[in-house]
Amino acid sequence: MSVAAEASRQVPWWKEPTKDQWNAYLAAWLGWTLDAFDFTIFLLIMLPISQEFNVPLTAVTAVFAITLWLRLIGATAAGWMADRMGRKAPLMISILWYSICNFIAGFSPTFAFLFFFRALLGIGMGAEWPAGAALAMESWPARSRGLMSGILQGSWGLGFALSAACYGLLYGHANPLHEIFPFAGPTIGWREMLWIGILPALVVVWIRFYVKEPEVWAENKRLQAEQGREVKAPLVEIFKGPMLWNTITGCVWMAAAFCVYYSIWALFSTYLQKELNWTPAMVATPVFWANIVVFVGSGMWGYVADKLGRRWAIILPAIIAIFVTPLYLWTTNPVWIIFGFIVQGVFGGGIYSQNPSYLSERFPTEVRSTASGFVYHQGAIWGGLVAPALSYFAVDKGMGFAWPMMIGTVGSLIIVIIAVALGPETKGKVLTANLEVSRA
Repeated sequence: MSVAAEASRQVPWWKEPTKDQWNAYLAAWLGWTLDAFDFTIFLLIMLPISQEFNVPLTAVTAVFAITLWLRLIGATAAGWMADRMGRKAPLMISILWYSICNFIAGFSPTFAFLFFFRALLGIGMGAEWPAGAALAMESWPARSRGLMSGILQGSWGLGFALSAACYGLLYGHANPLHEIFPFAGPTIGWREMLWIGILPALVVVWIRFYVKEPEVWAENKRLQAEQGREVKAPLVEIFKGPMLWNTITGCVWMAAAFCVYYSIWALFSTYLQKELNWTPAMVATPVFWANIVVFVGSGMWGYVADKLGRRWAIILPAIIAIFVTPLYLWTTNPVWIIFGFIVQGVFGGGIYSQNPSYLSERFPTEVRSTASGFVYHQGAIWGGLVAPALSYFAVDKGMGFAWPMMIGTVGSLIIVIIAVALGPETKGKVLTANLEVSRA
């Protein structure tokens, strides 16, 4: 070990990063957490939306699916921008994009109008992750990157918990804005839930003035220009040579992981409302606390990643999650449902802790953001099929929600385990500015 590396280990890990590194991480953290709020609030209001517009629940889940599918467009475009122009600009654009789309969707006069703007939200949502993940992981020291990856990715749970808290505390209560704004209803409904989504746009101002580009990216970009080796088509490069296997196994891993997530979360609230007749406050209880536990559990598995490796930090919680799934889906007892679902937050919600670090470490700097964005968000294509498929079997085929959710969760977890086991171990990898892609 070098003298510098040894000296760094004498300093507490949280003191090792500089102020600029902390600012870069915080920017990605805020973008991701607020992205989660704007997206997941929709999962809690699908039933009242279907009732107001008099459309089948399956049609509302299609909105959710198209939103997920368009994430790939946003992720690929933002990844290219981030690799070519820097991490900050696409991050700011993405936050403004999804905030404004969510706000406008709250004014929807028709279901088609809602469909259109929630679908557009998916582009901004997809754009946030590759820029934010690259910004955070490139800026952060290798020593604690696994832990901070877990905290970053797990903060999706905080955003979801925030949306659940807003739903549980505000939905159905008297609307103080009703007398001021005629378009606001007498009680807080699904429209007001979407209007709250404009608030993340304020973060852009802070990012503009206080966040700097990662030194690794800036130096890499300088070397590309200096040596005439600019990578102009990074998406093509990740399907060549030694990167191909990383791309394939990464795509399978993320596709299965998205299917796990939406098998657990997408229709859980609808299941409790429609089949078990739970009130908004009752629905919010397991959703809120399970997401708080997702955040805590992701940090825990991030610590494991820095000790045992990225792969074990994904495989171990995936194995345990298989056995946790029946705890909340084989019963109608509220106590067991709440307990089992919260426990699932630690394990089924913990398999995502290394998404930012593991994807960033698998690809070189020239193509990192594009590769991470594409591999991650192609999984959303598969994840987007989950809600319509589960609702079809649950409602149209009369199976109820529990069995389809269980099959989707367990089957996808098995694929996650296999795909991650076939990938490389990247624990402790130092991200450098070295040129690793031959030539575009």
